[in-house]
Amino acid sequence: MERREQAVVPVERLAGVTRERFLSHIYPRRKPVVLEGMELGACTTKWTVDYLSQAEGSKEVKIHVSAVPQMDFLSKNFVYRTLPFDVFVRRAAEVSHKEYFLSEDEKYYLRSVGEDVRKDIADIRKQFPTLAEDVQIPEYFEKEQFFSSVFRISSAGLQLWTHYDVMDNFLIQVTGKKRVALYSPRDAPYLYLSGTKSEVLDVDNPDLEKYPLFVKAKRYQCFLEAGDVLFIPALWFHNVISEEFGVALNVFWKHLPADCYDKNDTYGNKDPTAASRAIQILDRALKTLEELPEEYRDFYARRMVLRIQEKAYRNDYG
Repeated sequence: MERREQAVVPVERLAGVTRERFLSHIYPRRKPVVLEGMELGACTTKWTVDYLSQAEGSKEVKIHVSAVPQMDFLSKNFVYRTLPFDVFVRRAAEVSHKEYFLSEDEKYYLRSVGEDVRKDIADIRKQFPTLAEDVQIPEYFEKEQFFSSVFRISSAGLQLWTHYDVMDNFLIQVTGKKRVALYSPRDAPYLYLSGTKSEVLDVDNPDLEKYPLFVKAKRYQCFLEAGDVLFIPALWFHNVISEEFGVALNVFWKHLPADCYDKNDTYGNKDPTAASRAIQILDRALKTLEELPEEYRDFYARRMVLRIQEKAYRNDYG
């Protein structure tokens, strides 16, 4: 198949953005932006491998271990293991390992969770209280909107699958460098979704025989360094590569009223309850269409699509 290049748009970078400017001019646009020069506390200079290891000691953490750089949540090409935090940090900072689970060059990834993942959200103040003292989270939202603060550590070269979250978030790059590719919610038809995740694992060299529409998706891209904060609006797809060993903090908050969200969602990735109900109703409607012969099923399915487009699609996307 003839190779077509995907359009790439640099994510806007802004320095010295105040809370007032963010809320009045940037937030309403619902587009990603990199905020530079934010006051984040001592973490950007203090969080070396030695300091991290000593600060939280040998408390056990559950981690992802992958023999390949591209982690795939759909095929689960990784395993979960438990390590003392200080041992994990040192291993994640290594390129080659003397001690390992799968291979000498395996990759490590920590995504902090609550004490009981079924009931508790991730909150760095609770799971990593010593480190939390070094962080000043930009409070560009109301306190009651806060949902979670997710502490992350990644090996160099690790790539996370493309997915969307249902809440707004700041990706705070504390140490190391990341490349982030993002896709608008409007490009969902080109991303071959399975739930909240895209089946297209390699966004740089996609299999266009298998995913021919992917090239139509407009790719937004940015490179984050220590101290950068990326605003990722809810529903925007993102794919992240850690170009170096790095530490980050995701802060999620509720863009919609609290009762719109699934109260059993501790990760912030379950669709809003109204959306879930609508999808269930659609599934029942499609099941009903199966009672018709193919010619009629096709005709009424197209009518349904037109009705959805007419009643629910926006016309004011930028």
